[in-house]
Amino acid sequence: MDAQGYSRLQGSSMGFLAGYVDTLGFTALFGLFTAHVTGNFVLIAVALADPGQTPTLLKLLAFPAFILGVAAARLLVANCERRDKPAVKPTYVLQLVLLIGFMVCGMLAEPVGRDVGALAMAAGLFGAAAMGAHSAASKLLLSHLAPTSMMTGNVTQLVIDTVDRLRGAADAATKARCAKFFWPVLAFALGCGMAAFAFLAFGFVALIVPVAILVWHLCLPAARP
Repeated sequence: MDAQGYSRLQGSSMGFLAGYVDTLGFTALFGLFTAHVTGNFVLIAVALADPGQTPTLLKLLAFPAFILGVAAARLLVANCERRDKPAVKPTYVLQLVLLIGFMVCGMLAEPVGRDVGALAMAAGLFGAAAMGAHSAASKLLLSHLAPTSMMTGNVTQLVIDTVDRLRGAADAATKARCAKFFWPVLAFALGCGMAAFAFLAFGFVALIVPVAILVWHLCLPAARP
């Protein structure tokens, strides 16, 4: 696979993964966003204003769990750089371990009732940490791709470039950006839709899909230039 094809595959599959995990966490754990920090700020504010309406502690702890995931990925990347080793696959391993923790704790917690038990809490925190690591890896190692878990900026850029193309003001860079942002946005949306149905049908075991995506990437050979 050439470098361009591999980049498109990375952007699409990681976008799908982020949408899938975020939606499954939201569906399974009382509206918790595992990959969406902006949304969690809103949820924390609502939980503080009306503690009886939402499980407050889980929403409060998800944010520091996300930060710990970011910090763990940063330290892992720094260690790889210090040893002059590629860091992408090690960050995939970190995400994989955290997502397996999310899945296993969630499966053990089922059925999740109205109150957040210890296992359901652990599942949510593993999920938030996994997506913190995902976001950090995207920022640190995959900056040539569109962000895979922050779709607001992607959609904004995609609409701007599409409007420029429609009014005849697009250059080659604009057209390339459209392709760069379109596929992760589409994949994220597909991941969201699939996760909602998969969780209702299978419960937390549906997290086997993003786990399989990471294993697949770990097994893929390096891209050819």
